[in-house]
Amino acid sequence: MARKTRTTPSPDPDEPDVLELPDAAELERLKLAPEVAWYLLSRGIPLPDRPPLIQTPSPGEAEGAVFDPDRVDKVLAAFNLLRHTQGQWAGRPLTPDPWQVGYIIAPIYGWVRFDEDAGDYVRVVREAYIDVPRKNGKSTLSGGLAIYMTCADGEPGAQVITAATTKEQAKFVFAPVRHLAENSPALKPHVQALAEKIIHTRSGSYFQPIASIAAAQHGANLHAGFVDELHVYKDPELVETIETGTGSRRQPLIVIITTADAGGRETVYDRKRRRIEQLARRVFTAPSVYGVVWAAEPEDDPHDPKTWAKANPGFPISPTRSYLQARSDEAKQSPADLAKFLRLHLGIRTKQVTKYLTLEAWRANTVVLDEELFAGREAYGGIDLGSVSDLTALAWLFPDDEAGGLDLLLRFWTPADNLKSLDKRTAGAASRWVDEGWLFTTPGNVTDYAFIGAQIRRDLDAFAVKAIGFDRWSSTSLTNDLEGERAPMVGVGQGFKTMSPAMKAIKRLLLQGERQVAGGGRAMLRHGGNPVMTWMVDNLAVEQDAAGNVKPSKARAGDKIDGVSALCDAMSEVLARPPKRRSAYEDGDFETT
Repeated sequence: MARKTRTTPSPDPDEPDVLELPDAAELERLKLAPEVAWYLLSRGIPLPDRPPLIQTPSPGEAEGAVFDPDRVDKVLAAFNLLRHTQGQWAGRPLTPDPWQVGYIIAPIYGWVRFDEDAGDYVRVVREAYIDVPRKNGKSTLSGGLAIYMTCADGEPGAQVITAATTKEQAKFVFAPVRHLAENSPALKPHVQALAEKIIHTRSGSYFQPIASIAAAQHGANLHAGFVDELHVYKDPELVETIETGTGSRRQPLIVIITTADAGGRETVYDRKRRRIEQLARRVFTAPSVYGVVWAAEPEDDPHDPKTWAKANPGFPISPTRSYLQARSDEAKQSPADLAKFLRLHLGIRTKQVTKYLTLEAWRANTVVLDEELFAGREAYGGIDLGSVSDLTALAWLFPDDEAGGLDLLLRFWTPADNLKSLDKRTAGAASRWVDEGWLFTTPGNVTDYAFIGAQIRRDLDAFAVKAIGFDRWSSTSLTNDLEGERAPMVGVGQGFKTMSPAMKAIKRLLLQGERQVAGGGRAMLRHGGNPVMTWMVDNLAVEQDAAGNVKPSKARAGDKIDGVSALCDAMSEVLARPPKRRSAYEDGDFETT
């Protein structure tokens, strides 16, 4: 069902502002903002029907954002002045496909907001992440965008670079862009295409490949940077140098265009990909970051052409049906060829970690909690001190023996000097967590145990604390001091024997609560929706032994999980208490591994 929607006015006075758009459900399926759908239809571009598997929220959600169709028109006009240089399309205009316009060009270039310092509207998006299987035109797209940013974005003296891990790879990435410039009749009179640099003479802008940190630091005033095939980068230094070199530009843009990796943890690819996934799940928000990932899902039949179409937005034009059929036939010959096919052509990270706790179940158990109502209630604590320069977490569990389930109160601290690092890992969310009171800072660059101890002592005064669990192998002056006072400190083992019952109890409660809330009932592990903990739940990975026992794995986790560890320590003490009645977290009916 279509609806008539008035969106951003057309720049053409003879063009109607009212168009027949798909209804909200269809736009949601297509993952298109109404403004982008309107733009496509108003320009005679069909709506793409291969939405990305993962997509961050629309940049239009940013405060003050408006959609400017003229800016997208300008990018497409620049593309159309370029000419393909290879294959059956050689000599034809470089016209982007509908999926490239709808999911990449229009969202990145169309959404703007007013910047008081610049005195003008600037792009909302500063970082773009595009993850798509091979043969979907990544090189052509990045080449066209690079030339636009160099020659047509209106930035005087624009410094635009493309990065690669070796000098040879950098030249390989640069060569197609140089060919585009050399073979465009409209562009050739305005640029100098040198062996390792393209210069736009009128604006003094240039585009060049780099393959070292020193080269990226030279000038350090980038207007745009393009990072090719992120999964081959061994360390993050070159990428981080590029990202920090744009500070003095009005509307800089960093673009990462890559294929998937195999699923390794804590690589530069893994961190960037994980951030995009967390933004897509709204673990935290960062309107200036936009990302799309095309991939099949692990349960999809890898040899079915429907799966190929799902993962490859350019199919069957590029990649062609015959090309993917040949790769599929190869994949049937050995596990190694299958893994390669899944990663390179279906975008599947073959070593992905399976989620133990889902965000859906976690969020379903969110309620409004009034800390004052916990006064005098029986409480069981868990504390995870982490490293001396990072995060500390404290969890309090309050059994509700009348209604069943548990109430959870969380507290988090970090040294003030660590906040910048946390911001980097959370797309700037950590500072907002501090402002909103979810995360507290302690003075200096190391954990101030006296500061944390003072809060625990206040909690001891307020609650009827029965026990506080902590990792017995990482005791500190804080735990020693508390143990010497009135706090009932209990060393908790972190192995399968202790952690598995706690983890399974947490999962049982969350799943039971999710089912009950869906049916109009009550949550079972009731928490206040602390976003620091939501981030940690999303980071969680577990280890499992042959008997099916589980425990949190800090080595395999996406990032910090201190809050989950503290919750497990508290749950371990809850499970150790003499049961007053058979409770939900002890009920085998909800046993889930």
